[in-house]
Amino acid sequence: MRDLLRQKIVDSLTASPPALTRRDVHLPPVRGKALAVIGMRRSGKTTFLWQCLGDRLEKGAPRESLLYLSFEDERLVGMQASDLSWLVEEYFRQHPGVRDAQTATLFFDEIQALSGWEPFVRRLLDTEKVELFLSGSSARLLSREVASSMRGRALEVLIHPFSFRETLRHTGAEPEAPWDGLPKAVHSDLDHRLGAYLLEGGFPEAVGVPKRDHGALLQSYVDVVVLRDIIERHAVTNPVALRWMQRHLLASAAAPSAFRSSTTTCALKASRSARIPCTPIWAISKTLFSFAPSPSIQHRKGSGWSILAKPTLSILG
Repeated sequence: MRDLLRQKIVDSLTASPPALTRRDVHLPPVRGKALAVIGMRRSGKTTFLWQCLGDRLEKGAPRESLLYLSFEDERLVGMQASDLSWLVEEYFRQHPGVRDAQTATLFFDEIQALSGWEPFVRRLLDTEKVELFLSGSSARLLSREVASSMRGRALEVLIHPFSFRETLRHTGAEPEAPWDGLPKAVHSDLDHRLGAYLLEGGFPEAVGVPKRDHGALLQSYVDVVVLRDIIERHAVTNPVALRWMQRHLLASAAAPSAFRSSTTTCALKASRSARIPCTPIWAISKTLFSFAPSPSIQHRKGSGWSILAKPTLSILG
């Protein structure tokens, strides 16, 4: 495995940042904190890490001080925290001029797949002159878990699918002037594009995909999230009921959904043991409405708890 890790270091430091669509994401300017880049699967987290790497290159950082490593590799199955420690030491052995003389920026993609990564990251922040970016799409890297496992040493950077402006930028149609300064023909074109955006969404990989394939692609995203991030993680014993809840929530965007009435419709009320636990219900609502700041959980007298998704949209934001 160590030969593989050496090769990944070499490959990373010789790779050039790929062509990408720039994301409008704020990075908290707080020193001494790792930045946890989290978000829905396929929303562009890896590309955003490369954007951050490219920004540092443009500001004059030496290429050898910018190390990007992805741990989503079947050859790294069984890798432990001790291997992470060896990896960083090997990186500094190959480039001793970086250590302590300047800030090394380390991008660890899908790090949540490794056991014991949290103490390693905390120690690295305490003992080395580094800037750390951590990324992951699994439910194991949720904001509340980052806060608890990192003990205040990490800040969350949430990556959503493309905003409308980012979608326009991706397709080469971003206006250069404010809305009031655009001609009426451009207004009409933007209105048309906004309608398409509201129907198709902003997942980067899905932008421009033919309509006959678009639905299948988005459905594959939902299937992976429900299976890997909800059913497997929370050991859901009634996946059929969860699938129904998934369809119900997706069909009721921006509308309240009372859990009590939902369980009745789903024929689960008679068997309390068959109900879906509250945690997966929160997880699936949070995941399926990940384009909104957050779904709100409300209690209404006589009808129990309800989930209300509150999507927001800025025309060019």
